[in-house]
Amino acid sequence: MNERLIPAREQLTPPDGYPSAPVDPLDLDASTRRVEGLMLATHALQRGHFLLKSGRHAGSYVEKWALLQHPEAAAELCGIIATRALTYAQSIGAEIDLVVGPTTGGVLLAYEVARRLGVRGIFAEEVRGENGATRREFRRGFHIAPRSRVLLVDDILTTGGSLHALLPPLYAAGAHPIAAAVLASRDPAMQSLESPGKDPIPLIATLTLDLPTYEAATCPHCAAGEPIGAPGSRGHSASAEATS
Repeated sequence: MNERLIPAREQLTPPDGYPSAPVDPLDLDASTRRVEGLMLATHALQRGHFLLKSGRHAGSYVEKWALLQHPEAAAELCGIIATRALTYAQSIGAEIDLVVGPTTGGVLLAYEVARRLGVRGIFAEEVRGENGATRREFRRGFHIAPRSRVLLVDDILTTGGSLHALLPPLYAAGAHPIAAAVLASRDPAMQSLESPGKDPIPLIATLTLDLPTYEAATCPHCAAGEPIGAPGSRGHSASAEATS
């Protein structure tokens, strides 16, 4: 006898004013509000005074793992990505044969988006060459057929570096990346991935954020005397809190 699945113990409740239930992924306004509400509910979107890895300061921060630790929320956002990516592919008369992502968050996303599209989901790992330079490789026996139409997925886009690093091994395999998708983009100006001699790859973001960063000398949070913390693996700011 199959064991009955246990309902989720933690119910995610977005703040007032945000959709409390899933919405049509193609309704961009409602969908954007739903994604932002889930990020707030999971504390993935935070406000405080943060020291970023780049050395710059910020008053807001997106912690992807705060969201990705909630399978129900992550799966819903992957559903949005899958629907929008499929709609785009159909608009250009194409199909999606494969979904790829970079380690580590992209592994989870590639798997779930691929599951919803009914295709394979694989990931590329970072490797270091003899000269010390790093690159992405598809290892572990992953096969990319020539002319495969590929959807790239990742979690939070800041500069697009992780997505760009997927392109050389894909092009080397003869694949055709047709779109890239992320949970959230921190760069409203980035609408596509650009590579010399290649067609632009449209970018799909379930949420686009405009989160300014500052040099320490011009940081308004420093000027206000707010305590600073380094988010992510280096710990959270004691002053961090959810933001709308």
